[in-house]
Amino acid sequence: MNSRTQAPRVRLTAAVALAATMTGLAASAPAVADDGTPAPSSQRAAARGITEPGAGAGTASSDTVGTHEATRKPLTQRQLRRAVERTLREAGYVNVSVDVRDGTRHTTARAGEAKLNTGRPVPAGAFFRGGSTTKSFVAVVILQLVAEGDLSLDDTVHDWLPGLITGNGNDGRRITIRHLLQHTSGLYNYDRTEDTGNTAADFERTRLEHLEPERLIAGALRHKPDFDPAGPDDPTPRWNYSNPGYVLLGMIIQKATGRPWGEEVRQRIVKPLGLKGTYAPGDDPYLRGPHAHIYQRFPGSRRLTDTTVRNMSWGDAAGALVTTERDLDRFYTALLTGDLLPAEQLGEMRQVVPVSANFDQIMPGLRYGLGLMRQPLACGGHRWGHGGDIEGGTVRTGFTADGKRGVVIAASGKASNEAWLMKAERSLQGLLDQTLCGTQR
Repeated sequence: MNSRTQAPRVRLTAAVALAATMTGLAASAPAVADDGTPAPSSQRAAARGITEPGAGAGTASSDTVGTHEATRKPLTQRQLRRAVERTLREAGYVNVSVDVRDGTRHTTARAGEAKLNTGRPVPAGAFFRGGSTTKSFVAVVILQLVAEGDLSLDDTVHDWLPGLITGNGNDGRRITIRHLLQHTSGLYNYDRTEDTGNTAADFERTRLEHLEPERLIAGALRHKPDFDPAGPDDPTPRWNYSNPGYVLLGMIIQKATGRPWGEEVRQRIVKPLGLKGTYAPGDDPYLRGPHAHIYQRFPGSRRLTDTTVRNMSWGDAAGALVTTERDLDRFYTALLTGDLLPAEQLGEMRQVVPVSANFDQIMPGLRYGLGLMRQPLACGGHRWGHGGDIEGGTVRTGFTADGKRGVVIAASGKASNEAWLMKAERSLQGLLDQTLCGTQR
């Protein structure tokens, strides 16, 4: 093993997976009910997830309103600015930008500098790399195709990509589209740094490299699956975050429609919602609009490396999108209020399963649906959304189930050690809660 493969790896996941996979803590989890008891085997929904009562499109439920909603007061501009500055200090970020919406009222705050040693603030409406928030967009396209009758959640990978997933115990005949969306396929979470290395020098050498999706899948197939995918009536599906699973979904979208996944996202989501800063960049390494720079401290390096300019083909349908805070707010609000999916498909998307122990350690109570994360709010109820991480950049989102309140956070300046990741994530989770819960009147 050479020095390139010995270095810890940064993965395209929520920050908990960054910490867990780099330290070898990856684990899988059985499905359980929200009270911690095993889900009844007689319920087919148990195999597919746990749905909150009234969790369909545009419906209110106990998930919608926190326990202190009647006395909740949104943060003022000053309070939000202080909260953002505290997160900047606690995590040691270079910059943090936040957009909070309460009803139709937006409050924004930015801290730090857009580029090191310039003092220049993060520009309003900044473009950034959305990382794994891409998964929610891809999941919506898949579920729209389901609603249109073009494919089924129970279709297998082999049905659409025959012969692609085979070898080392991997079998595309046993993996369904639902498994891919839900991270219950068992497909190994390959990361390109297994082959390229993860030092600052490795990044500089490969930052403009193009990677075909087939190469990403081939990397996963060099490994045995983490576990066998659950059967359709199995009440205890195991879970592991798998970026290659979403790469496969992008390939299935192209097979079903004849167009690349990014074009389907553009036609089905970006254009109808008027998202001005969201696009799949392809091989273009530059951001098209105003932006802050992102920085990574790689293993063995004391200095921060500017990772802003880079080819995101390695992220593909798992994490390549560029977006903005307002675009993500508009997207998740439209999704949760039923503007993007019929009630049946939105209900499927919101059926959740428990995640692996390492995810739950840093994001307590996290549950995963079909391209959608759910976490408990400190003030009661839940927040929905998805996180995104690439070298140097972090994105976190949270929205109430009714879509009435939401927050989008973009931050820059990351390290690769577990202690930093845990500290930074705790600060981000606290900021999500504080912005959505507000203060008591």
